[in-house]
Amino acid sequence: MKKTFSLLFTILLLVSCTQEKKMEITIENPSDFDRMSELVEIPLDKVKEKVIVTDSLVYEVLNSEGEVIPSQVTYDRKLIFQPVLKANETKTFTIKTGEAQTFESKTYARFITERKDDFAWENDRVAFRAYGPALIETDGPSNGIDAWFKRTNNLIIDKWYKADLSGEASYHDDHGEGLDDYKVGRTLGAGAMAPYVNEKLWLNDNFVQEEILENGPLRSTFKLFYKNLDVDGKSIAENRTISIDAGSQLSKVIQAYTIKEPMTVAAGIVKRQNGDSIISADNYIIYSEPQSDKVDNIYMALVLPEGIEKSIVDTYDIIHTKTNKKETHSHVLAVTTQQPNIPVAYYAGYGWSKFGFTAIADFEKYIKDFSASIKNPLVITYK
Repeated sequence: MKKTFSLLFTILLLVSCTQEKKMEITIENPSDFDRMSELVEIPLDKVKEKVIVTDSLVYEVLNSEGEVIPSQVTYDRKLIFQPVLKANETKTFTIKTGEAQTFESKTYARFITERKDDFAWENDRVAFRAYGPALIETDGPSNGIDAWFKRTNNLIIDKWYKADLSGEASYHDDHGEGLDDYKVGRTLGAGAMAPYVNEKLWLNDNFVQEEILENGPLRSTFKLFYKNLDVDGKSIAENRTISIDAGSQLSKVIQAYTIKEPMTVAAGIVKRQNGDSIISADNYIIYSEPQSDKVDNIYMALVLPEGIEKSIVDTYDIIHTKTNKKETHSHVLAVTTQQPNIPVAYYAGYGWSKFGFTAIADFEKYIKDFSASIKNPLVITYK
């Protein structure tokens, strides 16, 4: 009898060990609008309570039909994927282990050493860049964000740089996928942030160091470091952590200053002289760029989830370090306060009539829904 019991116990133990461990979750969209491209974040520690990765296996996510869908483990220990939810819809997903797979990359970030230390990043909707140290020698300082206007779901950074540097095709002209027609200069450009102390913007120079934290397929994240900035006699360190998600019109910026007391800061969009328009709300700003010779109906945006203390137009003069000529610049500013040891998290990006937003009203709805999504995250239930 003892032998029979021992044999049964051994069989049960072997069956238990060979059974695949998995986690089932339901994800609910509590909103009355579709959330088709938004990423959901599952803490990796939560997954590890039920599913342990061993050997060469990785985590994989399956939809209710049992199909593996694209997912990614982020540098900050989250499992992310797109649940693709319509208004008030709920779906069930399974997390288990499986063989590593390659998913199509929908985000990308790279340090462009071949073009004066640019740092460029993009997803399947939008593209941006920041300026590095090598560019100061020819163009002077600029710590603003540049926007490249895309109208393709393809990743284009490497392609555009290669064609431009070889003389084959300038990225300042639209060859069917979009172009760079955004002017930054000595401004914050398309949504950078700066201290706003004593009713004055304190602009830093180009970044001095970069670090890529992750690169797709669903999210790319990197960090830019800047030299210490003199703000009204105080030396303040600055860095930005920027991430971009697949399907989003906006990059997330986590702006950090080393301060010992609260400091007023402002995210800004460069304002042109004529032909523009501004929409301001409690937690977002939309700025419509005036028509240029090459592009029209570009809508820039800032979203500050914690709210905007005030939105203002700020104008200032500089003497360009290379031309020695006087320049006048203006911004639409979203002013807020950074507390010590608490970076400011906000979003910056754009929409274009040639790629999804026929009119500014369409883009404003997108921004309203985006803002509402942050306040009302997708509801995750673990089974």
